[in-house]
Amino acid sequence: MPAARRLVVEADGGSRGNPGPAGYGAVVIDPDTAQTLAEAAEYIGVATNNVAEYRGLIAGLTAVRELFPDTPVRVRVRMDSKLVVEQMSGRWKVKHPGMKPLAEEAARILPASSVTYEWIPRAENKHADRLANEAMDAGTRGRSWDPAASTAGPEAPRTPAPPEPAGPPGDAAAGAAKVRAAMAAARPSGTGPSGPVPSGPAAPQAAKTPQVGWGAAPDLGAPATFVLLRHGETALTPEKRFSGSGGSDPGLSGTGRHQAARAADAFAARGTVQEIVSSPLRRCRETAQAVADRLGLRVVVEEGLRETDFGAWEGLTFGEVRERFGPDLSDWLASPEAAPTGGGESFTEVAERVSATRDRLITRYAGRTVLVVTHVTPIKTLVRLALGAPPESLFRMELSPASVSTVAYYADGNPSVRVLNDTSHLS
Repeated sequence: MPAARRLVVEADGGSRGNPGPAGYGAVVIDPDTAQTLAEAAEYIGVATNNVAEYRGLIAGLTAVRELFPDTPVRVRVRMDSKLVVEQMSGRWKVKHPGMKPLAEEAARILPASSVTYEWIPRAENKHADRLANEAMDAGTRGRSWDPAASTAGPEAPRTPAPPEPAGPPGDAAAGAAKVRAAMAAARPSGTGPSGPVPSGPAAPQAAKTPQVGWGAAPDLGAPATFVLLRHGETALTPEKRFSGSGGSDPGLSGTGRHQAARAADAFAARGTVQEIVSSPLRRCRETAQAVADRLGLRVVVEEGLRETDFGAWEGLTFGEVRERFGPDLSDWLASPEAAPTGGGESFTEVAERVSATRDRLITRYAGRTVLVVTHVTPIKTLVRLALGAPPESLFRMELSPASVSTVAYYADGNPSVRVLNDTSHLS
């Protein structure tokens, strides 16, 4: 039996919005010669970072299988996604239902005993990262990634490999072509890289690239402006207890009602709010109604604006959760795909729900100023998505009770964050 061929797969994926326009990149390397044997990259439409990273892994492992169909291999996968590395190594459970099929697909490509996984810093994964970004750039222009035009590669020139009398091509473009053909043949008709291709109004318009810059576009008219008001205090707020949509539904405390009244006075003085929408939870409806009564407007309830379901953590402090559910809390802090204990929602699931609600509201209230009364996570998510910031930015924003943040959405698709955590109306 021939000796196993040693190989390295470096893979990455990215999403500009998470979820948003996404793509992956993967490269197969001969560790003995540092020669690039194959590259793969593809735009996959709207997806999350973790989906794109898994797709990059699948592409890299598929490339190995196609390059060496009859040769035993030992593959070292190097990625900067701790989630994928830990899950594929079996140290973390795959809890998110959207990740399980991807992890299972990756595990089927090569024998498990022939693949090991290693986490590396992002700075050491630049080749795959560049491929993923090239794929996203091409996709947003309505094109496919072109290996011949790629500028991705190692930071330093690789040592040339000695000529091989036989075997797979050592040219990355040739390897990429072979990989693309194999993956296209394996993809069922009517599906995209991430599953069924949507049609009709829900289909992503990947070819439309937002124009950027002050002089890049004509006057686009008034944006849809979301004035994001966090609800006032409840009895749980001062104690910093998890209060989502899966536990009790507390109303405003005396302090919270006072905060809502002060916010109503401020909006009445400004005279800019034209519509009011609210989370269905009581603390938001009470806050919204206080403003609506002052402005003479009605409140429209939007289910998608509800707070995260924190599962078994509802009503507990952070310290209590750490004591009772320490490993689950660590997973939750490390990955947006991890959900709170007991069937709660992950940040990725909340982002998908909130972004769908955002899109509906932008269409419904184009050119108007809307007071959106909701919770910490939905507001932070809207701000994060507008900025194109990573999921960990959720932990780096402060949102006080009854604070105001503002995001404007223009007709070309460009959002503008104008205010964050303004509490001047409460002083």
